Amino acid sequence: MAVTVPPSPPTDESALQTFGYRQELHRSMGRYASFAAGFSFISVLTTVFQFFAFGYASGGPAFFWTWPVVLAGQIMVGLCFAELAARYPISGAIYQWSTRLSTAAFGWFAGWIMILGQIVVIAAAALALQVVLPAIWPGFQLVGGDPAPTTATGAANAAILGLVLLALTTTVNAVDNRVLARINSIGVTAEIIGAVLIVVLLFTHAEHGPGVTFSTGGHGGAVGALLVGSFTAAYVLIGFDSAGELSEETRSPRRVAPRTILTALTAAGVLGGLILFAGLLAAPSLTDGRLAAEGLSYVLTSSLGDWVGKLLLADVVLAITVATMAIQTAATRMLFSMARDGVMPLSGALSRVSPRTGMPTGPALVTGVAAAAVLLLNFASPEAFLAIGTTCIVLLYLAYAMVTGPLLFQRLRGGWRGGAPDGFAEDGSPLFSMGRWGLPVNALALCYGLAMAVNLAWPRAEVYAPITGHWFFQWFTLLFLAAVVALGALYRRLRRPVALLPQVGQIPVGNTGQA
Repeated sequence: MAVTVPPSPPTDESALQTFGYRQELHRSMGRYASFAAGFSFISVLTTVFQFFAFGYASGGPAFFWTWPVVLAGQIMVGLCFAELAARYPISGAIYQWSTRLSTAAFGWFAGWIMILGQIVVIAAAALALQVVLPAIWPGFQLVGGDPAPTTATGAANAAILGLVLLALTTTVNAVDNRVLARINSIGVTAEIIGAVLIVVLLFTHAEHGPGVTFSTGGHGGAVGALLVGSFTAAYVLIGFDSAGELSEETRSPRRVAPRTILTALTAAGVLGGLILFAGLLAAPSLTDGRLAAEGLSYVLTSSLGDWVGKLLLADVVLAITVATMAIQTAATRMLFSMARDGVMPLSGALSRVSPRTGMPTGPALVTGVAAAAVLLLNFASPEAFLAIGTTCIVLLYLAYAMVTGPLLFQRLRGGWRGGAPDGFAEDGSPLFSMGRWGLPVNALALCYGLAMAVNLAWPRAEVYAPITGHWFFQWFTLLFLAAVVALGALYRRLRRPVALLPQVGQIPVGNTGQA
């Protein structure tokens, strides 16, 4: 019997050349650093602490059950991304994948929406410091007054703290790939240890039984309350594609990136769910209003004591810092990837990589400044906090759908052969594939993503403008999305078309991924 021997796998650099690119970014990241990239973008401590109070205020304790639903939906999306990461290990993953599965114009808009979404996520993550720092020491409330993010003084202080953090993360993103990866790995390790400690300690201080999680409250009855309460999980469980974004800096990316995408999402999903559950059980009171106003910071300091609670909150501060840095890293790689193809303004400057550091400095500065500009909205109104947070989630969900949609189309037309070992990873093993489950999983991933995007963007006055009722904040997400599409269309109309990437008809989609 003849034995099929896989061909000798190409080097990471030569594999990149098959897509028409040369190795400029420094390829120094291993498996743990790749995992850390996805996990730190998700950053359960950052986002759970940031949005726990909103989820509880919107859906009551039962908002916990929206977590496994969102996690299941995102795992289906992650499985689709894992297949693509194995075949197209290129920076700017969402843009690159969408373009190769559809058309240059459609892929460009996917990348454009993703970049702007990531920039808004950077700003939203930086705002999370306000939820934690004043709880550690009142002196961090620099402008005085109420530190709650939903108040005018809290919102203004959040913007100031966020601007300081952005200055730090922008500097790190321009320094060196190895420094960035080391900080990221250390931060993620500390975050995982801190998250486990928080879960264990809160469970040992439980004040309520699991039955409390079946109580609802909030907007529009039980269903409406849970739809709004799902915002917490939807905001937390994004960014797992970052392992794909950093493929050009990862060793053996065809083998490593698919695994780390799924591992980061699963680990964050399990830890985040446990933190929510433990936080509800350990809350001193479910009815005094403090849980809906102060969130998990109140639970930690009240249940665990001032000293222990503040020590764990310091770990949350580290997680927020690393998360903001990681999100900015992903955004810089997306901007660099599109600029390298000559499809962005100032592409020459934005595609330049420092030979010494291996970092695209221009995109780091642009994303930092743009995120700082978004932060300034917080000075206008405390309602900007939720508007910014929801807008970035919607943009990312739409960008994800602009990948899962074309992928589903390719499956239906028979152009995606994900079920066969039609390519090999760097170690000679078959590329990651869902096999015969690919079609149903892909279809469910697309339906879930579109449904959640609609749920998030729905202009609920009681959610987005509860204080002033201002129409601008109620419709902010849809207005921002319309502006994004309009600006993108105007730019593409004014510029001369550039078609640098091969389309589906020119490459074997779902094959080896080689252009």
